[in-house]
Amino acid sequence: MSTPQTADTPVMSIRGLQKTFSTGGMFSRGAVRALGGVDLDIAHGEIVALVGESGSGKSTLARCLARLEQPTDGTFLFEGRDILRAERHRASRAYRSAVQMIFQDPFGSLNPVHRVGHFLERPLRVHGAVSGRQALEDAKRRLMAKVDLPAEFLDRYPHELSGGQRQRIAIARALAVGPRLILADEPTSMLDVSVRIGVLNLMRSLCEQQGISMLYITHDLASARYLADRIVVMFAGEFVEGGDALTLLADPRHPYTKLLISAVPDPRRQGAFDPVERARLRREVVSPTSCAWEGTPGSECSSERAVFHAVEGPAEHWVRCGLYAPPADAPGTAIDLPDVADLPEPNEDTAA
Repeated sequence: MSTPQTADTPVMSIRGLQKTFSTGGMFSRGAVRALGGVDLDIAHGEIVALVGESGSGKSTLARCLARLEQPTDGTFLFEGRDILRAERHRASRAYRSAVQMIFQDPFGSLNPVHRVGHFLERPLRVHGAVSGRQALEDAKRRLMAKVDLPAEFLDRYPHELSGGQRQRIAIARALAVGPRLILADEPTSMLDVSVRIGVLNLMRSLCEQQGISMLYITHDLASARYLADRIVVMFAGEFVEGGDALTLLADPRHPYTKLLISAVPDPRRQGAFDPVERARLRREVVSPTSCAWEGTPGSECSSERAVFHAVEGPAEHWVRCGLYAPPADAPGTAIDLPDVADLPEPNEDTAA
């Protein structure tokens, strides 16, 4: 499976990444496929929003890229370097410095027994970003300024801060070691609506000012539209549609993308939301065996496994669905990413 290439030298190149979890006990072993072999390129300075329901594999993908989970198969390259192969030697710390993760829960990601300064000081020390007490204090104050918090908060405990302030501390911690890619796993889902826009604006400005790339995982299509340059829709561990954020939400093609958008309240929309159909598709997320729309009245899917096809329009837009497969005698619109062997060689001066 594949999605269109987004840059000549992407910061992250994912190829055929798979993850399967074992379930059950000694006499009832089973397996749940979380990732079905996904491909994706993320360009330097680009914000890609990954959307889909709970259980579709979004967080599993981020945890694999953050090296919190070991992929079952496939590979991913950071700035052209095969990370899974390199980590068998000594690239681990350098990679973890370059790729940072912001977790969903700001209440649980900060240890309540430590002051705020500890969370910023630890990555600076572990990764050797600064040396000397005064340089360390100056670095912590600069990080607080970047996330629009007063330096006085360095002496506070997490329970003395609001949810939005805690999430800003988590963002500052991720910025401490100068990352080139941030994996943001639903960073605003546990925040009040009134403070979400401030955190989104902060992440956007940081990416623009420092050239940081971001994989933004969310259920919120409105925030994806507001923040992201590109949206990729995930269903049952696979990518089904993607493209420019505004174009995709204005003109969705895949049935699942249309279903996600239909769940967003809109008084101007014609027709009613069908909870029975959504429940049936929800079961397909948990245990996919075939195309969830196979046999649906009105659909005439191709019997072959769907591939990615370019959609006509003003901006880059692709969909993985048999409904868009061209006739056998017509010119194909299938698209593919370059093979790992064809990707640019890594810059030896860049730690990966």
